[in-house]
Amino acid sequence: MLPYLVVLGVAQDGGHPQPGCTRACCRPGVTPHLPTSVAIVDPDTRQRWLLDATPALPEQLARLDRSSPGTLDGVLLTHAHVGHYLGLAWLGREAMGTRGLPLYVQPRMSSFLEKNGPWSQLVALGNVRLVVGERVQLNERLSARAIVVPHRDEFSETVAWHVQGPSRAALYLPDIDSLERWGTRIEDALATVDVAWLDGTFWADGELGRDMSEIPHPRISQTMARLAPLAPAERAKVRFIHLNHTNPALDARSPERAAVEQAGFRVAEEGERVEL
Repeated sequence: MLPYLVVLGVAQDGGHPQPGCTRACCRPGVTPHLPTSVAIVDPDTRQRWLLDATPALPEQLARLDRSSPGTLDGVLLTHAHVGHYLGLAWLGREAMGTRGLPLYVQPRMSSFLEKNGPWSQLVALGNVRLVVGERVQLNERLSARAIVVPHRDEFSETVAWHVQGPSRAALYLPDIDSLERWGTRIEDALATVDVAWLDGTFWADGELGRDMSEIPHPRISQTMARLAPLAPAERAKVRFIHLNHTNPALDARSPERAAVEQAGFRVAEEGERVEL
């Protein structure tokens, strides 16, 4: 069987509904969404790796155990914002007590984890093993490559991950300040993969009702406009992910979701699989 990727969460770091939110988007009864994460699964070897470790890691692992049982063989981290690494806490002796679990990181992220508690305890006690490098050979059939992207890098650099399987490739890019500030054209990046999970944090300017310049992200509406000239097959590769709780495209019945689909794109769905 071919390896595959499975989506474990699609929301921004705080999940949806988000704690403390009293707006209609987080009203009781809304369909919940977990923070953004994707698992890499090799069903032949029963190996599994996580792209990011979210605060909802226990629930996400439980879902993964039900759909794709196997071992946890590593975590590929994108950056040091809480929705992407806070789940590492569950690897310690208070919970899972992993032994030497590889964390695939870049230099600043490695230094941050080594020098700051409680993450430094995971390293000191051997719960995790920091593996620093741009390229990762996960097993004979799967590899990954880290690609630095511009983002608010208070504690670490930020990367996207290009995941290569036996026959297909994928791009995981949940956070970036601006596609225009990236040294790589998004159109060129799409040409190298078969599916791409792209930063879809916000739908449009004004969504938060306050100054959004402090939290720069591409707007889904802007990304769709930029990619509109692409061929339908290229647009079909895109799945927007990391949606903020305020993003109307989270609602599958919304006009914004319909606009995404009518333009030939998709919003990522928890549980969806993509073969590699």
